[in-house]
Amino acid sequence: MKIKVGVIFGGESVEHEVSVISAVQAMNKLDQEKYEIIPIYITKNREWYTGDMLRDIDIYQDLSLIKKYGKNVVLYCKDGSYVLQNKSFPKNVVKEIDIVFPIVHGTNVEDGGLQGYLQTIGVPYVGSNVYASVVGQDKVYMKDIFAGSGLPITKYVWFYDSDYREDSDAIVKKIAKLKYPVIVKPATTGSSVGIAVCDSESQLIDAIDDAIQYDNKIVVEEVVSNLKEVNIAVMGNYTTQKVSEIEEVLSANKFLTYEDKYVGEGKGKLKGVKIPVKNGSKGMASLNRKLPAELDAKIRKEVEDIAMKAFKVLGSSGNARIDFLIDEKNKKVYINEINSIPGSLAFYLWEAKGVNFSNLLDDMINLGIKDYKKRISKTHSFDTNILKGFSSFGGIKGMKGKLR
Repeated sequence: MKIKVGVIFGGESVEHEVSVISAVQAMNKLDQEKYEIIPIYITKNREWYTGDMLRDIDIYQDLSLIKKYGKNVVLYCKDGSYVLQNKSFPKNVVKEIDIVFPIVHGTNVEDGGLQGYLQTIGVPYVGSNVYASVVGQDKVYMKDIFAGSGLPITKYVWFYDSDYREDSDAIVKKIAKLKYPVIVKPATTGSSVGIAVCDSESQLIDAIDDAIQYDNKIVVEEVVSNLKEVNIAVMGNYTTQKVSEIEEVLSANKFLTYEDKYVGEGKGKLKGVKIPVKNGSKGMASLNRKLPAELDAKIRKEVEDIAMKAFKVLGSSGNARIDFLIDEKNKKVYINEINSIPGSLAFYLWEAKGVNFSNLLDDMINLGIKDYKKRISKTHSFDTNILKGFSSFGGIKGMKGKLR
């Protein structure tokens, strides 16, 4: 019997389209002999749709087709099973789900919100739990935990948009203690949205004005000199971790922009996914890169060790990509951030280690099942009802007026 895998993607996020690309790639690589693949697309206005046509990237050029031919559904627990049910009449069950595979990016979906819903209804799911998803998306929480665990990070300042609006001079003075150039980032977005490198105070002010359009919490960091940027993926959970090959990412810009990552120049197909537009995005797999990265043995080992420690410290699970900044001149390694659900699921980093995309997806699903079994083995509630016989209001009769 096939395992019914509900692949959730999209959502109210500035990385909505990136999620669609990643999910379609993955759905086309899941082993159809093992799995029944059930696409679950969340629109930008948070409606959920399912239907086989959602596995075709072409359908997303005209979203009205999804509303016309897809089924608008809700996911919930019904009689011990996890089902997708029609929202409109007749409210029949469309599909049953054995495990959910979230392939989502960014705020509202990767940041613990979706994971919280899945955990509340009890459905098994792939990837990090609520806590790890929250800290994996919020750069402030993440950096504070990294710092507290002794991991090497760049100097940084963070603040709320309300604090900046109330006293921008005080915030700018605080940032002045860092060395220019600095990089400004919204704390909870990904894919380089709202990020800018600043060489002066005037540029800083412009960058903050832009960043607060995307988030209420802003991070400003010192830029690493003599920079080499490398990425590595980690697979596992808090008990075991293994690492992928390391890549060096290349960009003509001072940092990897959204365009670098997702608006590529390639045409044709990517791992079975037809890219319909002329200069279509191939996702993170389209980046210019050196794979493997050119690193001496000592630096390579340091990156691998820090990556596994960071993954464990955050309580991550599944397959995450961790980004590093290296000062080549001074041979210093800094951990930058973790991506709990990386673009394209970082399959290319694992392929360089001899793990093909289909096997990577198998491994992730198996980890999700193991995590679920561990989760349900713990005590989360008691069978006893301490409210039974509770009479502080004189029983039910005494509560009549209070319940209205």
